[in-house]
Amino acid sequence: MAYLVHTAHAQFVALWLATVGWILIIVTLGLVEWRVWEVSDLSVITSGLAWVGIWRVCFYSHTLILSNNQIMFCQRIGLMESFTPPEIASAQVLMLVALILGLFGNASVIYGLRNIYFGLNKFKAIRLAFYTGGVLFILTGAAALVPVCWNLHSVVNNQTIVFPAEFLMPPAPVKQYIGPGIIVGIFASTLLVCSGVAFLSYRVPVVLEPKVRPSWPGEGSSGTRVNRQGIDNPAF
Repeated sequence: MAYLVHTAHAQFVALWLATVGWILIIVTLGLVEWRVWEVSDLSVITSGLAWVGIWRVCFYSHTLILSNNQIMFCQRIGLMESFTPPEIASAQVLMLVALILGLFGNASVIYGLRNIYFGLNKFKAIRLAFYTGGVLFILTGAAALVPVCWNLHSVVNNQTIVFPAEFLMPPAPVKQYIGPGIIVGIFASTLLVCSGVAFLSYRVPVVLEPKVRPSWPGEGSSGTRVNRQGIDNPAF
């Protein structure tokens, strides 16, 4: 049975990087600070900043006190709403797709590493698990990177969103900034793509199994026939 643990050190590190990247995808999915709007009218948005995420819009206000302990005003962004821009709608779908793909990718490579570390040398199963996981990790990174870069492009070009009146948002920001959601998303996608490449580059070493052939009676070490007939003892 071949010892393969020493061949999968890079893949073990890649699993940890992929796990961190997948967790950061979850963090990116929940962050509201994708796009930071700087506004000039401080009558409602008293902090001067509003955060536009892929699920909701939030800002601090001292004039809209919803409760004794709550001064943050948030409104939900729906996927099918007419005002929802395409970069946010795509982010809502693709980030969930990335979350699911990353989960299956982690399960696949864990199965492959289990076969290696427990000595279950099923070479075909190991290769298939690593290749499947590598492809899934690359698809996960790509699925997350597309909406992240699309929203980054919107920030750079200072594109506005026509929010409904109940959102209490200005028609356009004075300036837009890149929020932590975009930065974390880019970092997570990079980790996942690099991990996927590491798993796709794995090669099972060639194992030469010793070929044992029983020798025939009367054969020497060179395979030649040896006369095994005894010589009569004249004493008997």
